[in-house]
Amino acid sequence: MIPPWSAPDVTITGVRTIVTAPEGVNLVVVRLDTSTPGLYGLGCATFHQRFAAVVATLCTHLAPLVIGQRVADISEISRMLHFSGYWRDGPVLNSALSGVDMALWDIAGKRAGMPVYELLGGRLRGDVPVYLHASGETIAETIEHAAALIDAGFSHVRLQTGQPGLGAYGAPGRPGGYPDAPYPDGWSVRHYLAQTPRLFAAARDRLGDDVELLHDVHSRLTPKQAVTLARSLEPYRLYFLEDPVAPEHYDRLPSVRAASPVPIACGELAVSVASAARLVTSGGVDLLRCHVSAIGGLTPARKLADLCELSGVQTAWHAPADVSPVGAAANLALDLASPAFGIQEGHVYPDIVHEIFPGTPVVAAGYARPSAAPGWGVDLDERLAAEHPPVLGGHERWAATVRRPDGAIEAP
Repeated sequence: MIPPWSAPDVTITGVRTIVTAPEGVNLVVVRLDTSTPGLYGLGCATFHQRFAAVVATLCTHLAPLVIGQRVADISEISRMLHFSGYWRDGPVLNSALSGVDMALWDIAGKRAGMPVYELLGGRLRGDVPVYLHASGETIAETIEHAAALIDAGFSHVRLQTGQPGLGAYGAPGRPGGYPDAPYPDGWSVRHYLAQTPRLFAAARDRLGDDVELLHDVHSRLTPKQAVTLARSLEPYRLYFLEDPVAPEHYDRLPSVRAASPVPIACGELAVSVASAARLVTSGGVDLLRCHVSAIGGLTPARKLADLCELSGVQTAWHAPADVSPVGAAANLALDLASPAFGIQEGHVYPDIVHEIFPGTPVVAAGYARPSAAPGWGVDLDERLAAEHPPVLGGHERWAATVRRPDGAIEAP
């Protein structure tokens, strides 16, 4: 299994996985130990909903393939693991591969004494502009939250507001919203299509024209409904409309984008670098926002960033609570080094995460500040991480409640 050109060098001697949930979200981190004492790397393999499957893939199937490999051969190891299972891609395998890939880049930076973004060509910008999420049960509450973020220095804000029923995304729902329906807690697409333009009309009236406003559909519309929504939002000049259709309908995104007067951001549910690349080459997106671990890590994401640059598309990598601080650092390395950068989704980690992951990127006043330390600049306190064991079933239980008022299950 060792490449024929290999010579004695620094090699991988151990593979371990650490799962911790300090925010109630499962973060999966891979640690690669090496033949150089004290030299190790950390990678993000986070797939919150199926963390145990990722751990099994890493420990049972991938670890034996990487033990003894040279840490310098990142591309070789990435391709070898990609092809090793014959059936390729999907979020479980790619998250596992990402953990190894990112850990190797961390090691490369530490060996060079440089942050990873310098290995990618160095900074094109200082700190990284980010957007945060404003939400509330009502339109008024959402706008108050947004105003507080703007006052704190954020110039890009995503707006989500509650709806009747339990299926509202990104904001509180209200039980019993449709008492005469077969499923009283249902989510109504008709209500959503009527309410969302009212949200942005009120936001522009209160917040003015200087702030960039964003919105996440979360894949719940048909292609025609997506166009209807996009056109209704034209007067409010959104920075982007995110995930208007489900991945099963990504082939329709070029026509949706062509008919949309607002920029389309998509790709969070892409589970291969090839499917993400097709979003770009088909003309389906204005901004590509992959979950980097779901496509295999930094190595494939770097290729996508280059493709975006050559295609006039921008990046907006996915980064909510279910991206570990190691994954957040990888996003920032791409943001700093790529001309294709558009905006970065931000997440303000609580103090306990900063304690478990020393060096966690800090988000404040509209920017994320990357570490200047070698590698990712992020470490892991495994003893403290173990005090926050993984959680089971939270997302699944919520997803089962996301239904139309007639009782039909909906994309969560």
